[in-house]
Amino acid sequence: MKLAIIIGVVVILFVVFILASYIKAPTDRALIVSGLRKNPKFVIGKSALRIPFLQRVDKLELKMISVDVKTKESVPTNEYINVNIDSAVKIKVGSSKEMLEKAASNFLNKNEDYIRNSVGDVLDGNVREIIGQMRLEDIVQDRKMFAEKVQENAAPDMARMGLEIVSFNVQNVTDEGNVIENLGIDRVVSISKSAQISRAESERDIEVAKANATKQANDARIEAETAIAERNNELEIKKQELKRAADVKKAEADAAYEIQQQEQRKTIEITTADANIAKQEKEIELREKEIAVKEKTLDADIRKQAEAEKYATQQKADAQLYQRQKEAEAKQFEIQKQAEAKKAQAEADRFAKEQEAEAVKAQGIAEAESIKAKGLADAESIKARGLAEAEAMEKKAEAMAKYGKAAMTEMIIKVLPQMAEAIAKPLESIDKVTIIDGGSGENGVGTFSGNVPSVLAKTIESIKETTGFDLTEVMKANTYDAKTTKNVNFTGLPEEMSAAAKEPETDGKTE
Repeated sequence: MKLAIIIGVVVILFVVFILASYIKAPTDRALIVSGLRKNPKFVIGKSALRIPFLQRVDKLELKMISVDVKTKESVPTNEYINVNIDSAVKIKVGSSKEMLEKAASNFLNKNEDYIRNSVGDVLDGNVREIIGQMRLEDIVQDRKMFAEKVQENAAPDMARMGLEIVSFNVQNVTDEGNVIENLGIDRVVSISKSAQISRAESERDIEVAKANATKQANDARIEAETAIAERNNELEIKKQELKRAADVKKAEADAAYEIQQQEQRKTIEITTADANIAKQEKEIELREKEIAVKEKTLDADIRKQAEAEKYATQQKADAQLYQRQKEAEAKQFEIQKQAEAKKAQAEADRFAKEQEAEAVKAQGIAEAESIKAKGLADAESIKARGLAEAEAMEKKAEAMAKYGKAAMTEMIIKVLPQMAEAIAKPLESIDKVTIIDGGSGENGVGTFSGNVPSVLAKTIESIKETTGFDLTEVMKANTYDAKTTKNVNFTGLPEEMSAAAKEPETDGKTE
């Protein structure tokens, strides 16, 4: 455990040591490691290690620095003309080891402003020195030469500081007496004068050249026209000679052509006659060949047609025979299949009929049992109903005998509503009723509405005449008038009949 702790502490210390020792320099800055070694170590654009507490690290700027060199006071040239020059200079630390060591001894850990101020005085002095060695016109006209001289003159001083001049550019040159401006005016006038002289000389030369050119052109034109005329004459003579020779040649050619034409016509006529004879002979020979060909063709066509008809007849007969054989086989096969189908149908019909007979038999047995059971049930029902009706009739007869008129009254009272309904039934079919006053002084509506009670009263009167039973007397039996005047009273009536008998009295009271 202790060993692991020691190892961990050692590793941590080693990592801390590495981190503290590690340095890294960019490309525009040099890190200078010094301490243990005699000569310092320059680190540029790479990394390195340094021993903490024993070595130190210093910085040196390597980037390019711009310096504005401007003479503070006027400086006389070698012509004693005071001028002022403004220039821009680019400097940087030299890349050689010697230059780095010198720059480190002068500008270690210094910033750009310090370097710019240190170099400005040196460059200003060199510019003044070069101005005193040159003429004003040379400075103005050849600024590049002036810059090169300043660089050459300042290079040793810069090298002693470990620096080098990258570029030197003259921005502006001025003087106090406007000498440069006057030089410019003189130069302008001189140039203008030279330009005018040159222009006059050029115009003169142009005129002379034009005259010479005109003369030469005229001479050349005359010579050319003379030569052209001579050549035209020669050409005309040559044309006449050529025409004469051409006419001779043409005459000779025309005569030769006529002779040749006659010879050719004769040859053509002879050749045409020979050709006609040969043509007739060829036509005769061709006709003979055509006749032979036609004979052979007719012979071949008739023979081929006969053979084709024979072959077609034979093929047709074979086809018909084959068709009849196939039709017979198909018919035989169809008959066989029909017989097998009829046999199968007969078997199926027989089985179906057997099944149907079994079903009818079973259904008949079931229906017989059902009819038997139903008959027994109906017989029992009729028997029970008959016994019940007989018993009811017997009871009813006993009641009729017991109650007499009271029973009859009950029966009539029960059918009275049905009688009233039957009497009013015809009125249901009436759609519209028009009532006209008969002139008797009675209201027609009352006459119409009293029709139904009148018919009902006449019905009760008819019952009295046919049966001798007076329903009105029975209904009045329990009234006060019947008990006091006629002394009519019924006894032995049930409560329902008594209530029915009392209803007319109640209705009479209401009215």
